[in-house]
Amino acid sequence: MDFGDDGFSAVKLFNQGYSYTYDDVIFLPHYIDFPTDAVSLFSSFSRNLKLSTPCVASPMDTVTESSMATAMASLGAIGIVHSNNTSSEQAFLVRAAKSYRIPFSSDLIFLSSSDSILSEDFFNSSPCAFVTESGNRQSKFLGIVSRSDWEALGDKEVRVSDYMRKSPVQFLPNGCNVEHVAGFLAKETHELVPLVSSDCTDEGQTIKGFPKLGFPSVGPDGKFLVGAAIGTRESDKVRLDHLVKAGVNAVVLDSSQGNSIYQLEMIKYIKRTYPDLDVIGGNVVTMRQAENLISAGVDGLRVGMGSGSICTTQEVCAVGRGQATAVYKVSSFAAQQGIPVIADGGISNSGHIVKALVLGASTVMMGSFLAGSTEAPGTYHDQNGVRVKKYRGMGSLEAMTKGSDARYLGDTAKLKIAQGVVGAVADKGSVLKFIPYTMQAVKQGFQDLGASSVQSAHDLLRSGTLRLEVRTGAAQVEGGVHGLVSYEKRSF
Repeated sequence: MDFGDDGFSAVKLFNQGYSYTYDDVIFLPHYIDFPTDAVSLFSSFSRNLKLSTPCVASPMDTVTESSMATAMASLGAIGIVHSNNTSSEQAFLVRAAKSYRIPFSSDLIFLSSSDSILSEDFFNSSPCAFVTESGNRQSKFLGIVSRSDWEALGDKEVRVSDYMRKSPVQFLPNGCNVEHVAGFLAKETHELVPLVSSDCTDEGQTIKGFPKLGFPSVGPDGKFLVGAAIGTRESDKVRLDHLVKAGVNAVVLDSSQGNSIYQLEMIKYIKRTYPDLDVIGGNVVTMRQAENLISAGVDGLRVGMGSGSICTTQEVCAVGRGQATAVYKVSSFAAQQGIPVIADGGISNSGHIVKALVLGASTVMMGSFLAGSTEAPGTYHDQNGVRVKKYRGMGSLEAMTKGSDARYLGDTAKLKIAQGVVGAVADKGSVLKFIPYTMQAVKQGFQDLGASSVQSAHDLLRSGTLRLEVRTGAAQVEGGVHGLVSYEKRSF
């Protein structure tokens, strides 16, 4: 039987002259032959940077500073520190976020199983001690004594053999790099793991207070990956120097319309001056825009114009594109050049993330989705009985007074035209809690589509295996909660 008319291929759907948003389209389910836990969301943020959680915190002054960047990196995602500040202030925020690192320790404490620990001073600053047959580094490993286990003892004079965590303790080879060690600790929910060569303990590694929520985003030096936004003015070259010295891993050229001579020249300057630094260009919504930036040397593209909840660009300027169409069109071209796409804007639930990733994006950038969280800048206040935090568009007049007007190429204009608004977002709690739940929902969406990875989703879409349809207004209502007098909606 021919099922060719059961839905549309992406090629056919997105070439009919309509500008679709995420809510306009729906995927038809595919065949499931794997469990949800088998879904991998590893993806590329840029040409050289990989993430285990395909989420990016937007460079907005009410979304991403050091706390958000640190939290996102610990989750396997990445935060982009905003540039609505001085270059030294921005560099300080980057440096603060990167000050958290996964510590390796070679100054280890050894003892034998017959020893007793009588004082807390024995541990010095170490969280544990290693027990071997002879009480030294060269003898057989027997187990671990943690400071917390010792502190819980009633009788401190007992031998360590009575309460040590006995072998077999899981080991890793001494040659493991920091990414493998961090990923192992996160996956196995361990606080430490010995790195061994042959039969002796060479090094130990520990993480204290590390969220066991996924493979963290770390560089070869063990420090968290952190990005930062810059503009295209001459002064941004000085800002760039400050950021590189602070250890930034990638820069995002922050412009609402990235296809400009100013951005092209800045991309070329950055690649000449710092060839190893990844550069994200944008924002773009068409293939022609993408082609210009890719030719200039970008390592990633940011897609979206006027799709953010606080953005009024399409209303004010009559320019932009529906986000579903923009992501599909740009990523279809960028994929041929090996350039990852960041879907920026329009994300308000896990289903939107699924749609963005399947339509071709490698990661999603979020503003309002993360605003109002514990890690977002600002203080909470009461608004009609609801605990909220301020959330404003970088095109709002309020943000422009601090310098974000350069993002809209309006820093020299005498009359400022707002392309965003100032609002408030309800308290969401910590991203360390709701992002993992959101990603689990995304994995379930991928399972329903028969895609076990981001790349397999892209392959299924481009081959025409995955089918889509446009939803009518009534279908969108039916697809949400409806027909109830009252209800309580909880995501987890």
